[in-house]
Amino acid sequence: MMRRHSYLLVNLGLALAAAIFFLASIYVGRGGELLLAKLHATDGTDRALAWLILEEVRLPRALLGLLVGATLGLTGAALQGLLRNPLAEPGLIGASSGAALGAVLVFYFGLASGTAMLVPFGGVAGALVALGILYLLAGRDPSITTLVLAGVAISAFTSALTSLALSLAASPYAIYEIIFWLLGSFTDRSMDQVRFAAPFMLLGAVLVASTGRGLDALTLGEDTAATLGFNQPSLKARAVLGTGLAVGAAVSVTGVIGFVGLVVPHLVRPLVGHQPGRLLLPSALAGAALLLAADLLVRLPTGGPEPKLGVVTSLIGAPFFLWLILRTRREAP
Repeated sequence: MMRRHSYLLVNLGLALAAAIFFLASIYVGRGGELLLAKLHATDGTDRALAWLILEEVRLPRALLGLLVGATLGLTGAALQGLLRNPLAEPGLIGASSGAALGAVLVFYFGLASGTAMLVPFGGVAGALVALGILYLLAGRDPSITTLVLAGVAISAFTSALTSLALSLAASPYAIYEIIFWLLGSFTDRSMDQVRFAAPFMLLGAVLVASTGRGLDALTLGEDTAATLGFNQPSLKARAVLGTGLAVGAAVSVTGVIGFVGLVVPHLVRPLVGHQPGRLLLPSALAGAALLLAADLLVRLPTGGPEPKLGVVTSLIGAPFFLWLILRTRREAP
């Protein structure tokens, strides 16, 4: 009972943190400027402009921070449980690099100039193609090792194709657009992009969340999980397909935002324990809070261009990743 009470308090605390950062993301602008005063301005023009900024700029940005952060935290925890590897993260199965390639091809062929919505379409299509190739390579009932190797191969190949598109791009403006998109950001995203990506992220999250009990059983070994009645091909398919759909949709709208799925489960594990099923919900909440906080951080500088969110998360995540490797080496027998 005490453990359940503590688990509930952790989730409530993380949900409260995510809600606070969500509201701050709506009302805090560049250089820490507050939008709240302008919403209640006496001048009708200022008030109308403030509401327009809130609805068309701040709200999509905050919603993406919430959805993408929760997606990366949830899928990172699920993959670490599925692969039984603390260094696993959502990009491992190739969906995020496939989504990035699909979006880059839209930029490369100049299709993004017609409508910005073609970029997320291309990203989701790239993620789905990458997942299809993953299952063609790995088979219907792949082992964990086969899944990892197939995912790494797809990631390497799609990353190479993305680099090839960059090197062959005829226009310097296309190269500039591709590079800036790949760096990852919530800036200048619209509600149409949120409406497009949200169903894929939510469907993927439902599939991943349904694997909780199976992931707990898998900690005892694949043979033990099978004797307990868990359908392992179904478990792996739900985890991988859900991760691919959710992360592919996230990358298709925001670009590549790394390390969140790797770092968040490790931050949450000391609070809720090492049971993979118990880790899913708090990792989603913590991922949302962390990414919203990081997005607030990038908009605090008052001068010059706004730092890219993917750069900030990498600057935070890379040292953590190195520390994790060193800790794993120390704990190895």
